[in-house]
Amino acid sequence: MPLFEYRCKKCNKEFEELVRNSEEKVCCPGCRSGKVEKKLSVFAHKSGDKFRSSSSSSSCDSCTAGSCSSCGKS
Repeated sequence: MPLFEYRCKKCNKEFEELVRNSEEKVCCPGCRSGKVEKKLSVFAHKSGDKFRSSSSSSSCDSCTAGSCSSCGKS
């Protein structure tokens, strides 16, 4: 059963949902709106004490963000 990332178009909340089949309706857990869009997810794995992403556009070694306040990269 795949886990997908979504963003609510009504309240802008981002959330994950376990979807059992393609016919299943997904609703926002915050406002219960059915107006959600599936986000593009990237695969990540942990190597030693750092996470690595399948996204090549990331310049941060510890997360998938292009810049990150926790590691100081910009």
